[in-house]
Order: sequence, then structure tokens, then C-alpha cells
Amino acid sequence: MATSEKSPIRILSENRQAWHNYYLSDRLEAGLVLSGTEVKAARAGKVQLRDAYAEVDNHEAWLVNAHISEYSHGNRFNHEPTRRRKLLLHRREIEKLSGKIQQKGLTILPTKLYLKGGLVKVELAVGQGKKLHDKREVERKRTQEAEAKAGLARNQR
Repeated sequence: MATSEKSPIRILSENRQAWHNYYLSDRLEAGLVLSGTEVKAARAGKVQLRDAYAEVDNHEAWLVNAHISEYSHGNRFNHEPTRRRKLLLHRREIEKLSGKIQQKGLTILPTKLYLKGGLVKVELAVGQGKKLHDKREVERKRTQEAEAKAGLARNQR
């Protein structure tokens, strides 16, 4: 009996800084072209997405500045840690992203890198940079909500 179970997703790396520095919208999933040592290093959790972004160049999407550390047993076949990696997207998705980043202040950011069905995938989001006062406002709202929640909890005791 064959059952069609969804394979669990295992998150290898998250870009939490993107949520703090950008307003994120329009998420989509993309595959990555990786070498063997990159996959092994990624499975070991040696991935950093903090300064990474995606760009569209000549109708191809690329992940730039994502740091995948060298694999410990890779010897001379190891990869360069911050090389450009090709993103696997449909042509329509690439054209849509290209149109979005033509707008002022928008960029494509990787938010997660994960394993799905044995394949390494990346979640991309279109982001617009926050100003310093926007970050302060978000922090102020978060503090006010926490204080209100704590006040309600005290009154219910």
C-alpha cells in the first residue's frame, strides 16, 4: 500500500534579520543548484543567510552572498563558501521578481533554507527596507502589547 505522505521540512537556516530590517511580502519557493560538498555542509547546518540576497541577471535568478561553509571532509573538491548559486525558478516567476525589483527600494531576500524531500530549497521574499523610525515603532508596539498582556494576566489572578 503506497501512502502519499508529505515529507517533513527540516529548516537548515533562517534569516531572522530580514524580518527586522525589511517589510516582507510575496514569498515563493526555489530550488538551488549546489555541488556535493555544499549539500553535505548544508545538511550539517553550516549555512548563513544574513547578508544574502537574490538578483536577476540575464533572465536567470542567482543567490548572492549566501555563506555555506566548506565541508570538513571535502579536501580539494571543496566549494567556495560565498559563490553565486543559481536559483531554480519558472520563467514567469523570474519575470515577476524582475518586475518587482525594478521598483524603488525593493529587493529579493532569502528567508529560509530547508530540506524538502531530500532536496535543498530556499524561501524567497520581496522586501522593502525599513527606516530606523519604523524599527523603533515596531519595537514600541511590541512592548505595549507585552505590557497589556501582562496587565491582563495580573488582573485575572
